[in-house]
Amino acid sequence: MLQKTVLLLALVVQVLMLENGLLRTPPMGWLAWERFRCNIDCDQDPKNCISERLFMEMADRLAQDGWRDLGYVYLNIDDCWIGERDAKGRLLPDPKRFPHGIAFLADYAHSLGLKLGIYEDMGKMTCMGYPGTTLDKVELDAETFAEWKVDMLKLDGCFSTAKERAEGYPKMAAALNATGRPIAFSCSWPAYEGGLPPKVNYTLIANICNLWRNYDDIQDSWKSVLSILDWFVKHQDILQPVAGPGHWNDPDMLLIGNFGLSFEESRSQMALWTVLAAPLFMSTDLRTISPQNIDILQNPLIIKINQDPLGIQGRRIFKSKSQIEVFKRHLSNEASALVFFSRRTDMPYHFHSSLLELNFPRSRVYEGQNVFTGDVISGLKSETNFTVVINPSGVVMWYLYPIKHLGLSTQMSQL
Repeated sequence: MLQKTVLLLALVVQVLMLENGLLRTPPMGWLAWERFRCNIDCDQDPKNCISERLFMEMADRLAQDGWRDLGYVYLNIDDCWIGERDAKGRLLPDPKRFPHGIAFLADYAHSLGLKLGIYEDMGKMTCMGYPGTTLDKVELDAETFAEWKVDMLKLDGCFSTAKERAEGYPKMAAALNATGRPIAFSCSWPAYEGGLPPKVNYTLIANICNLWRNYDDIQDSWKSVLSILDWFVKHQDILQPVAGPGHWNDPDMLLIGNFGLSFEESRSQMALWTVLAAPLFMSTDLRTISPQNIDILQNPLIIKINQDPLGIQGRRIFKSKSQIEVFKRHLSNEASALVFFSRRTDMPYHFHSSLLELNFPRSRVYEGQNVFTGDVISGLKSETNFTVVINPSGVVMWYLYPIKHLGLSTQMSQL
């Protein structure tokens, strides 16, 4: 009997740790929450309420305005889509706002070359009070999402206990795998346990979740962006090693195109999230976004860096008394991304340094490009002093590679 029990436990662990092969690079797409929240008033605000119409219009924009072709392929529903559960306990979307059902929306997204994400909550209710996924409903809900041909599940953690979360998140990972449909799993589990060991076991979470929220929800303000960045930097020794292909730390959505960030702050969030190997989920109105913000979000070189196949999360490597910080991310082919970030609020700052001072190897020559201006950086030796001018709350971002080891023409053609 004991032998059978041990074997059964081993099989359970094997199912829970099953690699689903998804999200080998950070996911990119669009998510409703930050911009549209829980607006369900389709009578007074039909263009902006959480509805089938909103998601179809955003799908059209993703497909037609260049987003999909750059990698922004996930169209993600957040809270407030649920109507009720039927007599058999199955989830149903709100019939007025989603009259054709979620499977119809998934088919529409797929017809445009997109993927559909959906939201639920590991608790008795979602954060906004809609029916949640209790432990007895995990398998049923996983089967429902698979039948609807959903491609990603974000599972929140409101109205649940630590014990329920500890049982429920692994149980949902196993249930999703058991459906046979590849469904990426976005977990909010760490955020509800404070985001840090010993309450958070990142080895376990990295084996059951494809991405996870660690910290507070982002709000449409620069203060919120900085609070998240500060937390990630403070705990980077814990967070950086657990990220990689198939499992990512998620500092939450991109605010670019909304109301709270300036031009410089928008560039900064894009650069910093990229160097952190973060998922790039826009949450803005793609029907009205400005060309200036499109340029930030559609920058092909910054997307190339974010999607680097090594999947190494970057970290802060330098902080000066002048409120300048430097972040570095190791990339494929011995390349790297550098972000020079200013927390100053007075005027552009002339930052002087060298690659040697930033712990690059001695006696190498580098080639690269300024990510936002396109300026080429030629023949930069490790020992050579350089100056970058960083605007208040802004960044300068470089893509660098050693030309001693890599062919110049090959690398520049990839840019």
